[in-house]
Amino acid sequence: MQREKRFEREQGDINLTPNRRTFWERNLVGEAKRWFEEDTKYFLHQSLSTPVLNVISKAQGIYLEDLDGKQYIDMHGNGVHNAGFNNPQVVKALKKQLDEAMTFCPRRYTNITAIELAKKLAEITPGGLCRSLFCPGGSEAIEMASMLAKQVTGHFKTISFWDSFHGAGFGAASVGGEAHFSGGLGPMVPGALHVEFPNYYRNPWGFNNKDDVDAECLRQIEVVLQRESEMAAIIAEPISATPMVPTPRYWQGVKKLCEDYGALLIFDEIIEGFGRTGKMFASEYYVTPDILVLGKSLGGGLLPFAGIVTHEKYNNCPHRSIGHYTHEKNALCAAAALAEIDYLEKHKLCQHAAELGRYTLKRLNAMKDKHPLIGNITGVGLHIGIDLVTDPKTKERAVDEAEIIMFKCLEKGLSFKTIEGNVITLRPALVITQEEMDRALGILEEAVSAVEQGKTY
Repeated sequence: MQREKRFEREQGDINLTPNRRTFWERNLVGEAKRWFEEDTKYFLHQSLSTPVLNVISKAQGIYLEDLDGKQYIDMHGNGVHNAGFNNPQVVKALKKQLDEAMTFCPRRYTNITAIELAKKLAEITPGGLCRSLFCPGGSEAIEMASMLAKQVTGHFKTISFWDSFHGAGFGAASVGGEAHFSGGLGPMVPGALHVEFPNYYRNPWGFNNKDDVDAECLRQIEVVLQRESEMAAIIAEPISATPMVPTPRYWQGVKKLCEDYGALLIFDEIIEGFGRTGKMFASEYYVTPDILVLGKSLGGGLLPFAGIVTHEKYNNCPHRSIGHYTHEKNALCAAAALAEIDYLEKHKLCQHAAELGRYTLKRLNAMKDKHPLIGNITGVGLHIGIDLVTDPKTKERAVDEAEIIMFKCLEKGLSFKTIEGNVITLRPALVITQEEMDRALGILEEAVSAVEQGKTY
């Protein structure tokens, strides 16, 4: 029973708990309650969405605003808000594109805006990546990357990682490592194999040394490569969503194994890309992948847009179509992407994320020293995880406590997401200031203290 409960919470906080019902009762009144009930009535129910938390009337900068006018510093944003919600520069670019009547582009044609985006990605992505293909969402982009790897290698198997999320589509859920998205569907895509991702705090072998964890994780991959022929690719986030931050040595080892066994390396930077980790792309900390997958903030926080970028040498399957999407070269989406990238560069938000991330991690580690509920702090840039535990020695996950903290923070104007039941993730818009971060951390620490004192929700 406990295992089933954990699977439910792998990708986020769920809407099936008594605390969630209490939150609704305490916070949804009047017009908000009416629209909440309408949403609940007309949308399909899912444990990670409808019934929803609240009804939002506005999203601006780092904030969400509800129908009552209450603002929340949003530390989740579904990863789309790197340049801030409704960034004025992105909005202006979209209005210009609309005024020019160049928005949708039929697939057999092209347009200047889409070409300029592909050119820009060739300039800013690492290691000679230069060929792009676009699609509506990250799930489709993962599937395009997987299909390209299979076409290039002539093989069909993949290695990815347990507890990873790569999208909710059938192919993406197959390479993802979460039962929440594949359970109950029967056989998934054949050849999708999984191994352990490096977790230096919670590795299943009880190792205390990062070298030992890296060695065992690399050993698992090599055993699979040795015993499973026809391997097309290894698919992974360079830094996990939790986030776990592997050593450079680990990814260097994975890249070598790919080269030794003829598989491609696919990095999913749908969350980590566009400055989130303090560099434009997280792969810059490690190695250049064969295929880089992008999404979320690629749409400027306003439009759904994703894609892949790869090397010239993989532009070799003109007899197939791996990304035959209606909005493949949507000029409106491309305009949003170009404006987002331009804003990140002009305002040096990668550097800001790196500097504010270091400050935030320092503050959180100081909090950890004072609060036994905080078992571990991990992250890089503004991609941060706080692992809550009921006992620092046994590292038992503080699932109930994490949920109570989340709702206490929501009522004080701070929104974030939990992963794996007990890990608080902080991923604010990169435009957040140190003063705003201090306010958010103050709200968080107040809630942690209250729960440690035995206060419930």
